[in-house]
Amino acid sequence: MRLGINLGYWGLGMDADNIAVAQEADRLGYSVCWAAEAYGSDAATVLSFVAAKTERIDVGSAIFQIPARTPAMTAMTAATLDTLSGGRFRLGLGVSGPQVSEGWYGVRFDKPLARTREYVEIIRKAMSRERLVHEGEHWTLPLPGGPGKPIKLTVHPVREHIPLYIAAIGPKNLEQTGEIADGWLGIFFAPEHAGLSLDPLKAGRARAGKSLEGFDLCPTVNIAVGEDVKAAADAQRSYAALYIGGMGSKEKNFYNQLARRMGYEQAADEIQEKYLAKDYAGAAAAVPHDLIDATSLIGDTARIADRMQAYADAGITTLTLAPSGFTLDERVRALRTGVEALERAGLA
Repeated sequence: MRLGINLGYWGLGMDADNIAVAQEADRLGYSVCWAAEAYGSDAATVLSFVAAKTERIDVGSAIFQIPARTPAMTAMTAATLDTLSGGRFRLGLGVSGPQVSEGWYGVRFDKPLARTREYVEIIRKAMSRERLVHEGEHWTLPLPGGPGKPIKLTVHPVREHIPLYIAAIGPKNLEQTGEIADGWLGIFFAPEHAGLSLDPLKAGRARAGKSLEGFDLCPTVNIAVGEDVKAAADAQRSYAALYIGGMGSKEKNFYNQLARRMGYEQAADEIQEKYLAKDYAGAAAAVPHDLIDATSLIGDTARIADRMQAYADAGITTLTLAPSGFTLDERVRALRTGVEALERAGLA
């Protein structure tokens, strides 16, 4: 099992530290460094900066938002980043959510599965450097009746095939991800509930005539190092409450729905109700300790090693760590503990 690092969102006051964290992950042999985007910093710019400051570690978008760019633009960005990084780019995609898609980008959040499938088809055509022709429900290239003509990408990526990942939570999206992608980006993944994610992924792979062999299962998990497990878990409460309670509307919150599928229906209701009422402390307090413990790496090195073994036994191939703490020392300690725990579990 390989390790990754997730820098999250840029512009939160830790930007200089983020480069130091990426460089330390590079030195320690981490496989990939991911960066995210929502409606602040864009991931492409951040990744180009990280790639310029590192030597070996891959850089990946977790995620590029599908409503933010045309598929041809995403193909251009992927090819450029792969070239600039010397063949170290991984393309992660996701539909975002209705509030961001419609409120920030002005793109209707309709038919996300069909839109994603078509988006991936166009990207793959473009990056193969064939002349781009596509007739679909969401995009037609070239546009009919005008001066447009089929053209092809002029950039030559370092690799013939840039790995393509999709962030997916719901069962149908997971199944499609297994069918059309090279890897999966997960969140709030618990080994004890692995089937919620892996069964649909397997079904999608089977539909494509493939297995999970060679398919990168890559969830992001928070890591908090310390002897006091409860204190380490409590440090994750606000993060969990934000996603389960506030990421999306009351009617459409994918993370809340996932918590329900994991058996936390009552807690999911309470977290969302309090968060939407702006009782953020109450929402954080309502997050069950067991949910945090199941979806995070918390405790000392030995305890984290045991949990890493559980992730490996569940089939995870790249475990991406999101280090807790606001100081560089805390985040670097978490990175180093991750490597020590992986070696202790015999997974390195």
